[in-house]
Formats: sequence, C-alpha cells, structure tokens
Amino acid sequence: CIKMNLTKHFTLAEMTRSLTASRKGIDNTPGPQEIQNLIDLCENVLEPLRNYLRQPLPISSGYRSPELNKAIGGASRNGKQTSQHCYGQAVDIVVDGRNAEIFRYLKNLDVDQVIWEFGTDQEPAWIHVSYNKGNNRNNYLKAVKRNGKTQYIKL
Repeated sequence: CIKMNLTKHFTLAEMTRSLTASRKGIDNTPGPQEIQNLIDLCENVLEPLRNYLRQPLPISSGYRSPELNKAIGGASRNGKQTSQHCYGQAVDIVVDGRNAEIFRYLKNLDVDQVIWEFGTDQEPAWIHVSYNKGNNRNNYLKAVKRNGKTQYIKL
C-alpha cells in the first residue's frame, strides 16, 4: 500500500490493513473514489471523534475490497457486496471501555449509520460508523443475534 496520509491522524495503510487479506493474498487496494470517500469519512467523523477522545482511534476494519468483504462474510445482497466498507464509507472502531461513549458522541455528527455492534446493553463490542457525503441518513442501530441471524434494531 502506498504511504499516504488521508488526514492529520489517519493513513491509507491503517484504513486498508487486513489480516484476512494478507493471509489469503487478497488485493485490498482502493480506487480513487474509495480513497476520496475515506478522506471524507476521516475529515467529517474520525478526526472530530479522535479530538473528542483525546487519544488514538484504532480502526479494526476500514476499506474492504469486494473480494475481502466476501471472504469475511460482510454485507451482500444477491451475490453483490453491499457493505459500505467496500466503498470506503465505513469503519469499525474498538476503544475498550469507551464504545458506548463513542456511540453517544457520534449522535452529534452528521453520519450515515452508527451501529452498536453486539456486546451488552451497557457497552457494544465495537462501533460501526459510516459517512456518505451528501446522503447521510443519520441512522442509529443496534445489532443483535436472534435465531443465529443478525438483526438491526433502530435506536
């Protein structure tokens, strides 16, 4: 991956890092539009969040090529990879002990979706956040498993 800063605190390398891609030899290089979407996400969501937290913000999953998204079982419909990760519009964040706080803070920003991913009623296991410039829905959801399937409850 080309060494490139997307914003002051976020690099293209951290937004494309994937152990699964490395292990399976999957090319996880985004195109120009996906890189612009990552820049928009960093500028409008991740930089303000990092400034609020006053600590580095670890990205557990950022951009995913369609092949990588399929390999990890990401969102798809009729065989097409539909996850916003494939468009450079979404990241997953884990900051131990602060995920619920992050979820609450993100309600102050213009976002597309924020998902409280599993965990407990007090603390999600991680936070999924997406940004879709000019088309944000400001959806706040909670992911839960019911009968072995993931369901999303609107919050």
